[in-house]
Amino acid sequence: MTGGHRALTLLLLCALVVTTLMITHRASRGRHGSPEEFYAGGRQFSPAGNGFAIAGDYLSAASFLGVAGLIALYGYDGMLHSVGFLAAWPIVLLLVAELVRNCGRFTLADVVAARMSEPPVRIAVGISSVTVSVLYLVAQMAGAGSLVALLLGDTGPAVRACAIAGIGALMIVHVARGGMRATTWIQIVTAVLLLAGAGALTVLVLLRHGGDLGALAATAAERSGHGSGFLAPGLRYGHDWTARLDLLSLGLALVLGTAGLPHVLARFLTVPTARAARLSAVWAIGLIGGFCLMTVVLGLGAAALVGPDAVRAADPSGNTALPLLALDLGGGAGSAGGAVLFAVVAAVALAAVLAVVAGVTLASSAAVAHDLYASLTRRHRRGRPPRGEVAVARVAATLIGAVAIALGILAQDLNVAFLAGLAFAAAASAHLPVLLYTLFWRRFTARGALWSVCGGLAPAVVLVVLSPVVSGGPRALFPEWDFALFPLQNPALVSVPLGFLAGWLGTLLSPGAPDGTRHAETEVRALTGAGAA
Repeated sequence: MTGGHRALTLLLLCALVVTTLMITHRASRGRHGSPEEFYAGGRQFSPAGNGFAIAGDYLSAASFLGVAGLIALYGYDGMLHSVGFLAAWPIVLLLVAELVRNCGRFTLADVVAARMSEPPVRIAVGISSVTVSVLYLVAQMAGAGSLVALLLGDTGPAVRACAIAGIGALMIVHVARGGMRATTWIQIVTAVLLLAGAGALTVLVLLRHGGDLGALAATAAERSGHGSGFLAPGLRYGHDWTARLDLLSLGLALVLGTAGLPHVLARFLTVPTARAARLSAVWAIGLIGGFCLMTVVLGLGAAALVGPDAVRAADPSGNTALPLLALDLGGGAGSAGGAVLFAVVAAVALAAVLAVVAGVTLASSAAVAHDLYASLTRRHRRGRPPRGEVAVARVAATLIGAVAIALGILAQDLNVAFLAGLAFAAAASAHLPVLLYTLFWRRFTARGALWSVCGGLAPAVVLVVLSPVVSGGPRALFPEWDFALFPLQNPALVSVPLGFLAGWLGTLLSPGAPDGTRHAETEVRALTGAGAA
């Protein structure tokens, strides 16, 4: 792009940054610093507003940039990511939304603590929540770095590192200053921009092919160089049994992981009633489903109009396929229309990154302050609420943001959809078992809860470290080393069953009988809302 066109894109980005800062300032003005206000926004959001916020929180850089890139590069196998992101939501609607709202207060650990009051259980769930959140933050940071570097016309590692640092700093300001209220409004605005931007691009792609989806798919297959194989399984995951198992593991992580993501569960705690939580999930399913369908069209459009070779040349992971498609639809490189459409899409994508990282950072800082700090200090204050919890949450947001920036710089060459899959695997392994056992198994005990969290999280993290993602290949984090003992790139196929097995064994080996009274109280609270916050 020319210097004038680049100036236009930077102007739109600056306008976006200023807008989000104004939202943060307005949302925080006149608000007191209570935990309920900072963590849950006062529980005053409507189902429709919360549904849009969930969509803005969930439709991340992995959904907007990574999935479209994977479809452009791998066709059918890339579409499986889009299907996996959507297929998880019926589980959230049927098993999680209302029950979490009734049993929880601010965090996932609150849901478990409604039945298991032992501090070690809350601390374990808090540590696990922070770990999952940091993994998810890394995916968003990597996508933001690729996007901003492409806008500046320099995709070198130094430029991407500076972009990641800038996004991280802005994220910290949003969370520390505005809390949940500012985060929610940023997510609502982002959801509207995402759906409008994706809808406009989808219409333009279809118009290029006369509204014929078959013609679009055929052109994409021809341009890919793989022919009909582009639209058939196996281009990315079907080479051997290891690749097929990796696909199964990824699907398991995406479908089961959403119900265990701390920032997703926290959104159901921002509405006043369980019915509102259920309606929020219904709104989110409709919005996310429509977006995922548009993502398939956009990925095929990038393959047909831009071409996989051009996508790989700009970014080997495919993260820049959608901005390049926007440039082509607007008239190509050097055209005013291409520059404008490119800049608009990039700004929307950056808004998605800001919305998601703010939500994830808030959830992780709440886990540090409410689950770890409060649990460790409450015993010294004889059960009284600890002082300065919100201040600790703000400090934690700063520290977690710094860690996410460092890891994002390290992982900037990996596909963001793939990185998000690792976070989903950790959430499905450590959080979903303990959540389902707590809500539905009468005999479940505190030891079972502790074993379930540790028995799911530890294998997930260890298997990722020992996987080809970290070492043993040219695209690994450490390509010069080779300690890849685990053949799969996603650990969910092994770690999720281990999480359920550990919880079951821990319960069976617990001394004494389970507390049936606590289960009955939790069941009544979960189903009726009696005693809910």
